[in-house]
Amino acid sequence: MGEHLTAEQHAKLTAELAELEGPKRAEIVQAIAVARGYGDLSENFEYHAAKNEQALLERRITILRSRIETAVIVEAGGSEIVAVGSRVVFEDDDGERMEVEISGVTAEGAVSPSSPLGEALLGAKVGETVDVKAPRGSWKATVVEIRAA
Repeated sequence: MGEHLTAEQHAKLTAELAELEGPKRAEIVQAIAVARGYGDLSENFEYHAAKNEQALLERRITILRSRIETAVIVEAGGSEIVAVGSRVVFEDDDGERMEVEISGVTAEGAVSPSSPLGEALLGAKVGETVDVKAPRGSWKATVVEIRAA
């Protein structure tokens, strides 16, 4: 089973894939062609850099395509319980407030539903305290507010 994504998160990944498969791929093919014109390929830094970038791009395309094809589309989280697509305000052990979005798409202020924090928050309600089992040690988070992203 694939990862849970909201329709909006799925659309963002699909748009990124289209950009990579179209303009970005064409840009790298052009860079390789230009670098080939510089002569001896065994000592041609530009050629090797462009080929390396091409390999990284193709790997990213493969990963994105797999994520999109296996994704399970879910309704965006509401304000009752924490779900994929929820924005959550919580307090840590020290009383410090933080806000995150539970998202399968990498973005500023987003945490993956499969991360220690994401796993702990999923299904929680306002006022509930959850245990976050992080690699550097467990800590508690108390849900203060939940809203749709």
